[in-house]
Amino acid sequence: MDIKLNFFGAAKNVTGSCYFLEANGVRLLVDCGLYQERDLKPRNWADFPVPAETIDAVLLTHAHLDHCGRLPKLVKEGFRGKIYATPATAEISTIIMLDSAHIQEEDIKHKKRRHERSGKKSPFPYEPLYTMEDAEKTRSLFHSARYNTNIDIGSGITAEFREAGHVFGSSMIRLTVNQAGEKRTILFSGDVGRRDLPIMRDPAQFEQADYVLIESTYGDRIHGQVADIPGELERIINETQQAGGNIVIPSFALERTQELLYHLNNLLNEDRIPHLQTFVDSPMAIRVTDVFKKHPELFDEETMAQVNAGDQPCDFPGLTMSRTVDQSKAIKDVKGSAIIIAGSGMCTGGRIKHHLKSNIDRPESTILFVGYQAFGTLGRVILEKPETVRLFGEDYPVKARIEKISGFSAHADQNELHQWISSLKTPPRKVFITHGEESQATAFQKFLSGKTGWNCTVPDYGQEVLLD
Repeated sequence: MDIKLNFFGAAKNVTGSCYFLEANGVRLLVDCGLYQERDLKPRNWADFPVPAETIDAVLLTHAHLDHCGRLPKLVKEGFRGKIYATPATAEISTIIMLDSAHIQEEDIKHKKRRHERSGKKSPFPYEPLYTMEDAEKTRSLFHSARYNTNIDIGSGITAEFREAGHVFGSSMIRLTVNQAGEKRTILFSGDVGRRDLPIMRDPAQFEQADYVLIESTYGDRIHGQVADIPGELERIINETQQAGGNIVIPSFALERTQELLYHLNNLLNEDRIPHLQTFVDSPMAIRVTDVFKKHPELFDEETMAQVNAGDQPCDFPGLTMSRTVDQSKAIKDVKGSAIIIAGSGMCTGGRIKHHLKSNIDRPESTILFVGYQAFGTLGRVILEKPETVRLFGEDYPVKARIEKISGFSAHADQNELHQWISSLKTPPRKVFITHGEESQATAFQKFLSGKTGWNCTVPDYGQEVLLD
């Protein structure tokens, strides 16, 4: 066999997922994500290690920015192949890429003006990584990949997409390579979801794979229970309302916002929290929620039953979708307590930074984290409760309560990852531990090797391996 695999992202770090596979004269990428850690962002600006025009296809696991966010840059550099993704992933990825391009264009304008006033020089060019036009061109390259169906990539290579249970439309992808009568299977876990999450179906399992690339975002820890989320939300909202502050929630537009609305709707139906004004201040999250409504076939049985009973899980009285800039600015003038859900989930950009600016120095307010905060992001900085935090070029004292609910995670924890990969009936030839900070990946490698005796390794960025 002659199969080449390169790790061009998410190797000893969480973001920037990008794996390159070459076999039978075909060149593929699995994911093409944006780096979000501060010290790794320069990689976004570097040329792709493989010329973009020589890549035949991209297989996309899901629509999170750290998995799809560099696709427009790939197109900008000359990629004209097919991008295979589930219909929901294709729709949501387009929303997310267009939003990313818009934010970049606006951020560049603001940073240039700010640096010119202060006399500073930017470490990055005064141009966006890609434009909205590049994102629009990317849209036309998507091709539908249905779950549980073999897709002929060409030259003896097929791909099968299965439910990942991570976010709406997310997939695990198993590639099969046939060479001279021999067959090898390579399984890309994508981001492995958790069982019994609201709205989402459970992750699929596989009985066979010769090689596995498995994520390790939470490979060194055990999550809080999903069942604890309503009680934690109830406590934090009631305590903050009694103190007279706002509950500010940085939230990912995809899945996390919709899951929050699901829990808030249930808490309100049960009269466990006050009927506060609730804002979703994220045009992207609003558009993603519309995609949810278009694809009820992806809901789990419980959510479908709720919808069939006439209760929309992502809507309730008092909920305002803030689409315009003026609507967003008006939120700070709201009297009394409010729940403010805004993007981005790691506080790296978007409207959340304005709400942090208005609330971070208020002891009565709460900043509530409900998702993973990668090392080097503003969200991670705030989560560690520093004395001050820098927003829009100025330092602000951190006086607000900082809370986190870990049960919200859409990533499987150590035990859940082990449970998922243990569905394999025969040991794989090798397991590659990816998509985790080095400490998490190494911890999971030791854990999994000890549990199974399998050959497990943590690859380096840029490392090339030959799969025999």
